[in-house]
Amino acid sequence: MTNEMKQIDVRNFTVSTEIFFKPDLDIYSQMIYIVLSSRTSEASSLTLSEISRKGRMTVKQAIKAMQTLVDQQLIPHKLFRQMIGEFQDDRLSWAAKGLLTYCKEHREISLQELLALSDQSGEDEQSIRKALLELALTGYLEEFPELRKLAT
Repeated sequence: MTNEMKQIDVRNFTVSTEIFFKPDLDIYSQMIYIVLSSRTSEASSLTLSEISRKGRMTVKQAIKAMQTLVDQQLIPHKLFRQMIGEFQDDRLSWAAKGLLTYCKEHREISLQELLALSDQSGEDEQSIRKALLELALTGYLEEFPELRKLAT
């Protein structure tokens, strides 16, 4: 071999072997974890299509794998939200997605105000509470402390 060999872009990183022994992680989740770990400082700048390409899977498989990693608390929900957005998160019902969209535009809304507005849609208090609980369980109410208190 000559000294004029092309330099290969080599990146050293450490991944805990713990991910290989978690029974709830499939091969797609493990691969996404490895891809994200190899790009720690740049992870939020990666696009979903880049992650899926590097993980050798479809975008849909990458989304599911990231959902699993969030559920297992191996990646922060904030990173997931930045990359996926709530409308591609299939853990959320359309009712929860609509409620989240409304709450983002009306950050100071109370449960009483939501219930008053629910009369316009035919939703009852139980439906609103169910959507709030769904949002709380999937981490979307982190920025809405008042609503998060009501959901639990």
